[in-house]
Amino acid sequence: MNVSQIILISNYLPDKQESMRKYALNLRQGLSSQRIPVKLWNPPVFFAKGWKSTTTGIGKWLGYLDKWVLFPAILRLRLLRAEYRKKTVFFHICDHSNAPYLASLPPSRTGITCHDVLAIRGALGYQDAYCTASKTGVILQKWILKNLLTANRLASVSQFTMNQLYALSTSANHQLDKKWKVVHNSFNAPFAPMQRLKCIPHLDRCGIPSDKPYVLHVGSALPRKNRQMVVNMINAVGNQWKGLICFAGQPIDAALAGHIKNLGLSDRVISVVKPDHQTLVALYSACEAFIFPSLSEGFGWPLIEAQACGAPVVASDIEPMPEISNGTALHADPLDKKAFAEAFLQVLQPSVRARLIQQGFENCKRFDNDLLIKEFIDLYKE
Repeated sequence: MNVSQIILISNYLPDKQESMRKYALNLRQGLSSQRIPVKLWNPPVFFAKGWKSTTTGIGKWLGYLDKWVLFPAILRLRLLRAEYRKKTVFFHICDHSNAPYLASLPPSRTGITCHDVLAIRGALGYQDAYCTASKTGVILQKWILKNLLTANRLASVSQFTMNQLYALSTSANHQLDKKWKVVHNSFNAPFAPMQRLKCIPHLDRCGIPSDKPYVLHVGSALPRKNRQMVVNMINAVGNQWKGLICFAGQPIDAALAGHIKNLGLSDRVISVVKPDHQTLVALYSACEAFIFPSLSEGFGWPLIEAQACGAPVVASDIEPMPEISNGTALHADPLDKKAFAEAFLQVLQPSVRARLIQQGFENCKRFDNDLLIKEFIDLYKE
């Protein structure tokens, strides 16, 4: 089957879901490079126009009107146009959280990317998702799952996420008449080692002395990111290493700050809030090791970002982290500080460090954007 055009359905911009925005833009760029005509559609901002936040309070409910009432109506109206009724025009929903849009689009010509099922599983009571949900959140996630399972074409960013999605299906044979496949994420921005001299100005602005080693964690303050383990790991290492801890992403919350203080590590912890891309690359490139003790992920972008910048990685041994590293990182129990400390001490050995860095570069080749686009296009070919 020929593909004459793909319409990408992206996220509601006021929600500021940066990673999903980058994913959609990356797909658009990659498809365009293959000379496939592509358009990007976002839900309109109408009811929530002028509101500072669409994730809390009244703004959230006004945003819901835009996303779940207005946009589906717009989709149906657009599909009345002859140009979108062609059998070679396909639609792809870039975020599984927007699965309800499947009901407004032609089933045989529509697909969706499933990035994770963490919020869905959390709403269903799975404790290992480390994602709690409110009463309305439970309703929303069940609605998302119900629609997601109807998708005829689905790209899962990891085999682990695909397996979890299969487990949530009420039909053991649901996948037999559908085209569901694993399509690993690619890099959604350029990541490569930055020379040490070029890193120094960025480190200075972050408050990291150029002669001081540090370990790095990148991510949010969500409980599933398990930031506390990084601190516990360094505390367990004791006098065997006296470098710094850098948390990049969201600010350190009160609970973590209190824990750091109780361990007497306040003078060794640095917080870099929402670093720009070049600063992030510098942080990855110059760190002693990247520490990723996450308790649940759908893919785990920071792991490969760190490897692409030449950082050795110590990550959780919970899937999908081993799947994404493919044996090129050290893995340990994210609830065992001694295991993480022992893994980190291995990284300090020159031979181990050199091996992890080189293997990390090789691993990153699996996530080349050309491979993603090839697999993505195959999703829409019979």
